[in-house]
Amino acid sequence: MADDDVTAPEPLDEVELAVEGALRPGTLAEFVGQHKVRGQLQLLLDAARIQQRPADHILLAGPPGLGKTTLAMIVAQESERPLRLSSGPAIQHAGDLAALLSSLTPGEVLFIDEIHRMARSAEEMLYLAMEDFRIDIMVGKGAGATSIPLDLAPFTLVGATTRSGMLPNPLRDRFGFTAHLEYYEPDELERVVERSASVLGVRLGEAQRVEIARRSRGTPRIANRLLRRVRDYALVHSGGTQPALADVQAALDLYDVDAIGLDRLDRAVLDALVRRFRGGPVGLSTLAVTVGEEPDTVESVVEPYLVRIGFMGRTPRGRIATPEAYAHVGVAHPDGALNLDDL
Repeated sequence: MADDDVTAPEPLDEVELAVEGALRPGTLAEFVGQHKVRGQLQLLLDAARIQQRPADHILLAGPPGLGKTTLAMIVAQESERPLRLSSGPAIQHAGDLAALLSSLTPGEVLFIDEIHRMARSAEEMLYLAMEDFRIDIMVGKGAGATSIPLDLAPFTLVGATTRSGMLPNPLRDRFGFTAHLEYYEPDELERVVERSASVLGVRLGEAQRVEIARRSRGTPRIANRLLRRVRDYALVHSGGTQPALADVQAALDLYDVDAIGLDRLDRAVLDALVRRFRGGPVGLSTLAVTVGEEPDTVESVVEPYLVRIGFMGRTPRGRIATPEAYAHVGVAHPDGALNLDDL
């Protein structure tokens, strides 16, 4: 066969990026879950369109994986405006932010992920930019330094944060709308899995969708990741794209995801809390060292879900395990152990 008759496969990273992009809904109507937030955003965008102005600045707050980046993309798509992506850790100097803001086109949507991790000097510059679409650039140093005002094109800032409490009040108050994203219900996750499965060309029955959804920790990102692992397992072991329930369970067990969605780190934290510290209370840093993780990882990744399902309590004296956590670990709850009701 001639070389020019052979179609070269697409590079793997481009294929994966295309699949990842296809899994993201493109409009608010396609977005599953967050019903109240979707209604609020739709009103905000419709009002801006009628008045022919950029939409108000938007702050999206909530745990990782609930759709903050996707909603920012939808805001740009439904506003018919270009989107510029950045992140808080990448903006460590006021000059970084000044260069970013001065290059925006009129009406452009600027998305800053993890906005609470911006440098303080950049945050202070952002105050004036959000309110008056203007920044002051300092030229020179010491007594000879002068401030040069620079007008900016009107833009919409969409900030995303997993730690809204770390945002300074002056910055938080400058957002015209703050959306708090909540964990998804199992039926919503089933719809997420159903849509993603159709995009990936995987045929799932209701039992399979339910199984993936209940192990997804209320998080669409995790549901999509587990779905892709189920697809891989079915391709390797069954040679097809229609995994049986046994394939779904075997795949998720292989990746250490238990029946309620807890992974290896979750179980390590629970096990340390129950067995080593006898239910607590124990400090976050001590707990993190015990499981070999950073305190930020335990606090932002593990704790929110364990608290939500009632396995862990956060108290002024430290973290404690609930009777439900003892039952899940398989240890009898001791008499006299500290409970949330005792505090």
